[in-house]
Amino acid sequence: MRGPHIRGLAVAVAVTTAATGLAGTAFAGPATGTDGATASTDAGAASVVTAARAAAFAHASATGVTRGDELRAQDVMIDPEGARHVRFIRTHQGMPVLGGDLVVHLSHGLAYTGVTRAADQSVRPATTRARLTAGQAEAKAAAVGKGDAGTAHLVVDARDGGAALAYQIPVTDSSTAEAVGTRTVVIDAVTGKVRSNTPDSDEFLSPKLLDTLRERGETLDPATATGVQPTSLTAAAASRAVHYPVTASGTGTSLFVGKVPLTTTRTARTSYLLKDPTRWGTETRDAKGKELENFAQGKKFTTTTNKWGNGAVSHRDSAAVDAQYGITKTLDFYKKTFGRKGIANNGKAARGMVHFGNKVANAFWDSTCGCMLYGDGDGDMFKKPLVVLDVTGHELTHGVVDATAKLEPTRVDADGNQYGEAGSLNESLADIFGSNVEFSANNAKNPPNYLIGEKLGLAQKFLRRLDHPSLDKLEGTIDYWSPQTYDAEVHAGSGVSSHAYYLLAEGSGRKTIGGFAYDSPTYDGSTVTGIGRTKATAIFYRALTRYMVSTTDFHDARTATLKAAADLYGASSTAYKTVDLAWAAVNVTVANAPAARH
Repeated sequence: MRGPHIRGLAVAVAVTTAATGLAGTAFAGPATGTDGATASTDAGAASVVTAARAAAFAHASATGVTRGDELRAQDVMIDPEGARHVRFIRTHQGMPVLGGDLVVHLSHGLAYTGVTRAADQSVRPATTRARLTAGQAEAKAAAVGKGDAGTAHLVVDARDGGAALAYQIPVTDSSTAEAVGTRTVVIDAVTGKVRSNTPDSDEFLSPKLLDTLRERGETLDPATATGVQPTSLTAAAASRAVHYPVTASGTGTSLFVGKVPLTTTRTARTSYLLKDPTRWGTETRDAKGKELENFAQGKKFTTTTNKWGNGAVSHRDSAAVDAQYGITKTLDFYKKTFGRKGIANNGKAARGMVHFGNKVANAFWDSTCGCMLYGDGDGDMFKKPLVVLDVTGHELTHGVVDATAKLEPTRVDADGNQYGEAGSLNESLADIFGSNVEFSANNAKNPPNYLIGEKLGLAQKFLRRLDHPSLDKLEGTIDYWSPQTYDAEVHAGSGVSSHAYYLLAEGSGRKTIGGFAYDSPTYDGSTVTGIGRTKATAIFYRALTRYMVSTTDFHDARTATLKAAADLYGASSTAYKTVDLAWAAVNVTVANAPAARH
């Protein structure tokens, strides 16, 4: 589960004020569906941003841009076939607009070709004069967030189909149930109503699921794995002069994936750091049992042998091996498959902290820290740290979504459970790409499959699965769309798009892949023939990065994936037609699209 992105909007505004400050600009790839690794020049990105901004104002009736709005570029994507896409966040009279994001699409010649926008309505509030003072808003935020309120800032909240003047307030040291005690509270600046109160962490296990497991009395003690140490991986030889730090090849004995190679940093003749120089300095540290959200305060993992962990929880390095392995394999998947340079595509390190908090039975993507946080389990229901590979792939994908479409739930209840189709789509994409991380890693001790959480030790043998989502009885995941899906809990609702993806990749009916048996049904009894995982994954990634915004629901996602398929393979291709069939097979069609809700 993830927290809505609203806490990060002000930060995004701050770092993208200059059009030339777009480091790590993403490029779409050739018709194979990959993104090339070459980044555009600042000057090239700036010209595209300028053209897209001008087009947005020139086509205001379509884009919804109005007087008083300012558009600040978050991302620029330049496709080899010629299209350009600029993702903007919006301010109105200097105030960040929550739910005001949009993507402007241009031709090779920088002519306007369309827009994808989060808010269908005008984002101009009825008044820009607050009745509450900032101090009153901060006091209310502290009360509802059960913590210490930071400085209140005026924003325009356009997330619910309207446009209201509001205060956005960060709350720290919250005493709510979440392990990470930071929240973002949005208070209506006119009425004083609490518009949202959301945790800033992205928990893998929802409060609702944890309650269900406790009610069932399930105790999870996942089996660990051991393997033969690769003979080619030894500590760097010390027989010649070396200037430190240098890249070194070490080995780790993990909890879940056996013995694995690790690229590390050698800092002295017999001193090694668990930091990977070949992957932008990606590093895992020890939170030392504290709820740290500042990576710099984590303790560095070091050794004199370049051998890490012993495969058991008795060694603090063991969980770090799983975390570092999972994080680097996730980075490798995104880079090899799409040319994506890191989670935010900016060539910066990914980071993780293990041994987070005291008896924390969860794992998180935390945007405040910009890192993965792994608890050790509560010692009761969860016996081991949640550092399994697909958990890491799932949670880091939330970071990718945060850096692109920023899909957010419609609402969050008092217990922290999230609801709504955009949030469900976020969870689904995390499952889709999380499973792809397994396929990319292809580790014999963690065989790739379309199951999520199969190594957690659950009685039903998995947490969720993409081929037949409703076999998950813990979260009540659903196979098909219905009008009730719009307000489904996000993990339950995720089944709709996960099922569509599986049907697109592998097709309907019975199939055995890598020793795993699948049997995927369809809503209308139709037969779907899959186009393969490579093409299906390329389509969903392109849809996420080019055609999804913070409010994208399942019908919008259908449109986004059709556009992506047309871009990559042509509007008359088998891939395009199968996208349409796959969504129809989960009951998402043009005919049953609901009225605009955002």
